[in-house]
Amino acid sequence: MRSAGPQCGAGRGSAEMTRYYRPLAHYDVQRPAGAKALAGGSAWFDRVEVLGRGQAPEIIPADQLPAETLTRLTAARAPIAGLEMAAPQVMGILNVTPDSFSDGGDYAGPAAVARALAMVRDGASIIDIGGESTRPGAAEVSPAQEIARTAPVIAAIRAESDVPISIDTRKSEVARAALAAGATLVNDVAAFRFDPALAEVVAGAGVPVCLMHSIANPQTMQAQARYDDVLLDVYDALAARIAVAEATGIARSQIIIDPGIGFGKTLDHNLALLRRLSLFHGLGCVVLLGASRKRFIGTIGQADAAKNRLGGSLAVALDGVRQGVQILRVHDTFATKQAIDLQAAVSGAAGHGG
Repeated sequence: MRSAGPQCGAGRGSAEMTRYYRPLAHYDVQRPAGAKALAGGSAWFDRVEVLGRGQAPEIIPADQLPAETLTRLTAARAPIAGLEMAAPQVMGILNVTPDSFSDGGDYAGPAAVARALAMVRDGASIIDIGGESTRPGAAEVSPAQEIARTAPVIAAIRAESDVPISIDTRKSEVARAALAAGATLVNDVAAFRFDPALAEVVAGAGVPVCLMHSIANPQTMQAQARYDDVLLDVYDALAARIAVAEATGIARSQIIIDPGIGFGKTLDHNLALLRRLSLFHGLGCVVLLGASRKRFIGTIGQADAAKNRLGGSLAVALDGVRQGVQILRVHDTFATKQAIDLQAAVSGAAGHGG
């Protein structure tokens, strides 16, 4: 018999009371009778892993879930920036920075606009533009410099395309300028911890926001990568940031959550999060996975150069899709979209691109 107590996402509670429910996701054309659609998408589940701090996991039928938890795990997610979330969407990374870990210095001015339009042709449905590197050890950039890097590029892309544009920033001033230039959503790696005023900007503009889990700041986060239980600690931290966003007036349906692969996490932390990624659907939000070209892929895949990590990046992305992730934030848009479409076609999943 399961112990009573708060359900997942209801707060930290005591180690003995809090229970977390991870759907055991499948991505297959054959579904058993009674299987549940995961977040309204092509992945499904009929069993759930029950987790708790200091407790051995157990597996239960999905029909034994608390009603509120089952609703959060199965409800179709609302559109984000006009995009349906029933099938995975590709977010193309466009860093207009000199020092990003993978493509720093590659794109600026007209080259950045050309790259954005090329990613759209390749199948990206969102372009994520960043003017400040948040890689481990990166130095902070002033808001004025970040605005100078991003706002003109956003305006130039908007003049050529109606593609949804995300501004990747921790700062309210930068977000305000980006939204004025034509951006349609905000991606905050600090989840409003760095600049609480950013929540007011997002709420006032009525745009979606991605809240990513991170700790400390880029200069110190890897040195402080310590958790009691990385999976449950990240889940609880994101639940707390969602509560902050909702208190500011941002609807949960317009919140995207990102477990922050590589941000204040060791290789083992990253793998623990990826293996049980489907847990995060219990927060009732769209889930974004940003693992493209990350260091752990190079470590496992023996590729020192970030641009040589395509194979590993695709492997991680496709596993995310099998666990119901709705948005993949990637550098290699054409290859990722092709991989998603082929996986969907081979598996018989609905909503593939041909």
